[in-house]
Amino acid sequence: MTVVLLGLLPQGLNVYQQHVMIVSLFYVMMAASWNLLAGYTGQVSFAHAAFAGIGAYTSGILAVKLGLSPWLGIPLGVLCAALVGFGVGLLCLKMGGIYLSLTTLGVSEIFHIIINNEYEITRGTMGLQIPGLLTEYSKTGYYYIMLMAAIISLAVIYLMIHSNLGLNFRAVQNDEKAASSLGVDVIRIRVLAFTVSSALAGLAGGVYGHYLLLITPEIPSLDQQFLVLSMTIIGGMGSFLGPIIGAFTLEILSEYIRSYGEYHVLAFGLVALTMARFAPNGVVGLARAGWAKISAP
Repeated sequence: MTVVLLGLLPQGLNVYQQHVMIVSLFYVMMAASWNLLAGYTGQVSFAHAAFAGIGAYTSGILAVKLGLSPWLGIPLGVLCAALVGFGVGLLCLKMGGIYLSLTTLGVSEIFHIIINNEYEITRGTMGLQIPGLLTEYSKTGYYYIMLMAAIISLAVIYLMIHSNLGLNFRAVQNDEKAASSLGVDVIRIRVLAFTVSSALAGLAGGVYGHYLLLITPEIPSLDQQFLVLSMTIIGGMGSFLGPIIGAFTLEILSEYIRSYGEYHVLAFGLVALTMARFAPNGVVGLARAGWAKISAP
């Protein structure tokens, strides 16, 4: 029913509202894929926006420099993000905790510096103009493309967390020593989650870049990373619905407070810190607690 309603939604929206929904779906993909790593295996990465940038720049550069169709470039961008994620996972995930977070933060900054300095390839801060996915630009068309990409991403995540693999994810998150003693390969599970999470971020970045027709260092920036982190925490980290609720809520809210510029990221960060302190399960957790009180005899 929800998918049917989302499919009919563009018919009742103007062009600007369709744009807001497209951007919201991009953040749904970003927040849900980051939640797969942080919410289900307990590994906090600050390189997630960088993987979206890898997907966007790979597809964009292949289209501009080699004339490759974006429909082929996006899968290659996803593959590239997955391979880089796999490599970073192998290098970093044995560290865990704060060391993993600091290392991924360093990876993100290195990628950002490369984009800014390789002007001949990426056009630096000027941004790289790339072709679209459609022969005739249409907000409605891009809405359905982004909706399909979001459904695919969410379906992959849902199937993973509701399988034996998901049980292994939670076992590693709750007590990795106990999980290891029961035969769970902790490193393999972490690397797998990191690789899939990176690939889905690459998919989000690739589709989003071809929607904007211009990719800039803003896509893999730390501002984007912290916004995705805030959406996940406020919605409810570790739950399937939490990132979806957080992404739609914060993106729509940010449109109303856009006049405050980048300060809205700071405001969302403060709200996320407050939620993490007093309501660690986010909006979904508050809703469940409220429902439990109402339904209690």
